[in-house]
Amino acid sequence: MFNQYTISQFRSLKTPFYYYNADLLNKTLAAIRSSAEFYNYKVHYAVKANANEKILRTISNNGFGADCVSGNEIEKAIQCGFDPKNIVFAGVGKGDDELQFAIENNIFSINCESIQELEVIDYFAGMLNKKASVALRVNPNIDAHTHHNITTGLTINKFGISENELYTILSNRELYKNLIINGLHFHIGSQITDNTVFVNLCNKINQIQKYIYEKNIYLPHLNVGGGLGINYESPINQIPDFGAYFSVFHNNLKLYKIQQVHFEPGRSVVGQSGSIITKVLYVKENSGRKTIICDAGFTELLRPALYQSSHKIINITSETGSSVYDVAGPICETSDYFAKDIIMPETNRGDLIAILSAGAYGEAMASQYNLRSLANNYFSNELEAYRLKSNLIPASVEPEFLQK
Repeated sequence: MFNQYTISQFRSLKTPFYYYNADLLNKTLAAIRSSAEFYNYKVHYAVKANANEKILRTISNNGFGADCVSGNEIEKAIQCGFDPKNIVFAGVGKGDDELQFAIENNIFSINCESIQELEVIDYFAGMLNKKASVALRVNPNIDAHTHHNITTGLTINKFGISENELYTILSNRELYKNLIINGLHFHIGSQITDNTVFVNLCNKINQIQKYIYEKNIYLPHLNVGGGLGINYESPINQIPDFGAYFSVFHNNLKLYKIQQVHFEPGRSVVGQSGSIITKVLYVKENSGRKTIICDAGFTELLRPALYQSSHKIINITSETGSSVYDVAGPICETSDYFAKDIIMPETNRGDLIAILSAGAYGEAMASQYNLRSLANNYFSNELEAYRLKSNLIPASVEPEFLQK
């Protein structure tokens, strides 16, 4: 995972920084593509998970579409090679300028979340002398059984329209003269690891579709969102089971005529390919607790502070001894912890620590709180190219404690 040469290169780089395994990212994209193509499914990468330009270009070069939640994301996606005809625009609070930008660029679909938003899109489309393609985001009241801050499909959440509103809109769709209402959109949450949740979603979609079809209304595309989780506990070289994920929808979703099914994965695409490399500043002991103070904090990885999430953390420069540690950052906030009570090799000032599974919602949520500088990012293929050019330590030589 981290060979001796890579670690020696890390020593020369200013920490903290994001490190991306380009080979794992490409293997993950290949796994998604082959599984999706088997069922003729369309995949739009959720840009909010990680908008690093090199990552976006890699994903667009692999033929994926983009799922955007801001005008700037749409603009960056286009700049990085995504075809506007494969871009969807979601979000409960789209600004006027963002909607106009989306309409002007003829994107595939604007996922609409309220009747008032529908009216606004219709107005701007008319003003621009365009026909805007729209999907209606429905709140199916499905519990994703995940953290409450990343659950989006319950009626208490701010997202989507109710079933009653859906039927009202479809019954009066001729009022929206500048819109092409051609799809339904669902997204119920993130980091979902229980496939029965997706089965429940399929059953709900089937009920809604049956009612619509009985009213002789046909919507050619169906967007089931994203939400597939990743393995944070044992993440090394883990690619999510996309075959099982897509088969759930194939086996449970009832389609009408020739409906096209679209997906919006984010975390499952990039999560395992990224790590944060951070240096140990101090190891201190308070009331018998050993605390590692790193130079990375929640400015580099907000998830543990925001969602109480856990990431696997390894010391990549020590393999001797063992002790129980808390791992914290330098930010002047009590919530700035990455982990508590974890067993690690004996750790000292200057050691390098890797926080794994940080490819999603790490760099994308970075901030400059405390006026900290934004961390740099490096890719494995760049370091490998430099190794080959320098003719230094072979990549196959790994420390014993990393050979897992």
